[in-house]
Amino acid sequence: MTGSSSNNRTGRSRIDWGSVAIFFVLMALGWLNIYAAVFDDSAAGGFSMSSRYGSQLVWMGVCVLAAAVIMLIDEIYYHILAYPSYVLLLAVLLATLFLGTEVNGAKSWLRFGGFSLQPAEFAKFTTALALARYMSSYSFSMADWRSRLYAMLLLAAPMAVILLQNDAGSAIVFASFLIVFYREGFNSWVYVALGMVVFLFVFSFLWSPAALLAAVLVICTLLEGIMNGGWTDKVRYLAAVALAALAIYLTAALVTHGRADFYPCLLAAAGLSLVAAGIYAWRTKLKNVLVCIGMFVGAVAFTNVVDVAFAHLQIHQQKRILDLLGVESDLQYWGYNVNQSKIAIGSGGFFGKGYLQGTQTKYDFVPEQSTDFIFCTVGEEWGFVGSAVVLGLFCWLILRLIKMGERQQEAFGRVYCYGVASIFFFHVLVNVGMTIGIMPVIGIPLPLFSYGGSSLFAFTLLFFVAVKLDSRRRESDGH
Repeated sequence: MTGSSSNNRTGRSRIDWGSVAIFFVLMALGWLNIYAAVFDDSAAGGFSMSSRYGSQLVWMGVCVLAAAVIMLIDEIYYHILAYPSYVLLLAVLLATLFLGTEVNGAKSWLRFGGFSLQPAEFAKFTTALALARYMSSYSFSMADWRSRLYAMLLLAAPMAVILLQNDAGSAIVFASFLIVFYREGFNSWVYVALGMVVFLFVFSFLWSPAALLAAVLVICTLLEGIMNGGWTDKVRYLAAVALAALAIYLTAALVTHGRADFYPCLLAAAGLSLVAAGIYAWRTKLKNVLVCIGMFVGAVAFTNVVDVAFAHLQIHQQKRILDLLGVESDLQYWGYNVNQSKIAIGSGGFFGKGYLQGTQTKYDFVPEQSTDFIFCTVGEEWGFVGSAVVLGLFCWLILRLIKMGERQQEAFGRVYCYGVASIFFFHVLVNVGMTIGIMPVIGIPLPLFSYGGSSLFAFTLLFFVAVKLDSRRRESDGH
């Protein structure tokens, strides 16, 4: 009897209570800010459970109970339920396309009487479990293209369905799992290519085609030199891509000015230049040269389809991107949210105006101030110091999740913990970034702060399953 009690006490003591404490501190701070965001000092009713802060308080209680239940379930069940839960959520996401309720242009909510649920929030949890299960299997190898393909399909399926729901913000969050892939050994060239895509998309609105082409040429050449060294042999590579760049640019210029008759000759010159560079790279066994040439060709091709891709975005998405880049400015309409957000945060100064004293918040100048733009309340009422404390707590929590992943004995726990850390990181980065005008407004919540039961409950599931996996590992090795 004594031995059993001793083991139970030991098991409890090995839970990462520091991380749990940070989680609940952030949850409590989030509730205080929701209260401030919707507080009305002229209301006669005082504290109301029917208000947003009252509803959030109920959800906080539910989340505490859920956390306790998670810690009581044996971790083997998270392995067993990984695939079934993933398939079930995918089916629910598909059902939402037909049975869901449209909110703010996105058909991503299910309503049951007075109760609403956003399945996309829970899809992050089930996807993290499914990826952890698959990437920890004996047959998985990041060096095997089939393994990489199946992992990407697991990630792409819920992302695609959520895009069909017209909820681009929730869909983009799934890109955070690319951090997990990188940790598990995914080819770093993929991330270089993705970075190039982002660079080209952004600067295609700011630079002329000639300047953009020159930048691509410089970047690819620098990458090739860094990866391979031996700058003497790079003269041929540089000459080949420079000739190709010149040919492509002149072709575009002539076609634009109606001289399409020169197009076949210039296209042939560009092709021959690239073939010459490719043959040189192949004969000298410089694989990275071929990769750089491929990236160059892809980059040039991508710059010619940016306008087409941009035209397929919805009008509000186009306007938000153009406003973010400074190409257009409409402070009364498309740029109103971000402009008011920056005014609110800037007005807080160093120490803030004081709790419940935020005028921008109190008089509803900032739209969605209790959900997507909740960080405005932090900035206005708590100032730079309070904002730094909140962001510091988030960073601390994310670093502790990474530490949980690194000390796992099994790949399942490592992949899952990294997945949770990546989701938290992406949400904080994008949400805070869009409130201060350095990220596009895509409508994703700030974890544990933004009002919403679905979001709060989903983040609780994500976090406490990671804590459970970590605690069981620590029990088994005696750390």
